[in-house]
Amino acid sequence: MNMIMDNVSLITVLSLSGLNEFTNYRVVLFTSTLLCYCLILTINCALILTIVLDKSLHEPMYILLGCLCINGIYGTTGFYPKFLLDLLSSSHVISYNGCLVQAFVMFSFACSDLSILSVMSYDRYLAICRPLRYHRYMNKHRLSLLVFFSWLIPFSFMAVCIILTSRLTLCSAKIQRLYCVNWVIVLLACPSNNTTPNSIVVYLTMLVYVFHGVLIGWSYMYLVRTCRGSMENRKKFMQTCVPHLTCMLIFMSTVIFDIMYMQFGSKNIAQSLKNFIAIVFLIISPIMNPVIYGFKLTKVRNKIIFYSNVYRNYS
Repeated sequence: MNMIMDNVSLITVLSLSGLNEFTNYRVVLFTSTLLCYCLILTINCALILTIVLDKSLHEPMYILLGCLCINGIYGTTGFYPKFLLDLLSSSHVISYNGCLVQAFVMFSFACSDLSILSVMSYDRYLAICRPLRYHRYMNKHRLSLLVFFSWLIPFSFMAVCIILTSRLTLCSAKIQRLYCVNWVIVLLACPSNNTTPNSIVVYLTMLVYVFHGVLIGWSYMYLVRTCRGSMENRKKFMQTCVPHLTCMLIFMSTVIFDIMYMQFGSKNIAQSLKNFIAIVFLIISPIMNPVIYGFKLTKVRNKIIFYSNVYRNYS
């Protein structure tokens, strides 16, 4: 028995089985994935640079939008480069340590996105419902703290999850996904392992982000109530809150759908559908956030056009 456990604990490479059905479409898939990743990098970097370069955009709403774009680049970089390499390779494997790192990036990206969207909803609530107190509550110091904790909390939760997962002994090396997810790695653990601490941290994390959802719902309840009686507030709501609400609903629906599938999904679903469910939030949110929220804002759109014309004339 000890010999078996010793052999099992020596698993250092995991296989990703999500690409097995697409060997005949590798070139098309590689090209479309590369174009998608380049598009994500281009539009997010364009928005970040515009916000950084223009001092008139150094306001909480735009700074938070820039943070959302930075987080989008961070999360997609944790997936797309490895996925592109897998498309060029005949064996789809990842080292155990690399798998833990990728799981950390995927989880922290998703949670940070929700945290930043929550801060954005709080910012819109103050701007519309408490305009006289807005600059008092959303000063640079408080904004810096909110942004800091938007990344610190998810990173801390995921660091604990990865530490707990890394102590487990694995009995299988096959991951039925395109990328590594912490809970999927936990499911590979041998029955002799105690995974209760992992479950506790996962449920605690879910509780924290359910609270984020409640905070967002509460802020929008007050926003709708406030905007009903004022044409100016309604205009402000349509310009800044509707894009934010659209981004948030897209992101939350895709992430919740993926989580629900991991927990309760049927194993008889086609692999292509499983792959789509797994990566939809890595395609839609990083593209739609800057497009819907950033480029729809007149001030940001005008600045991007201005800098584009300056660059074109300079070239």
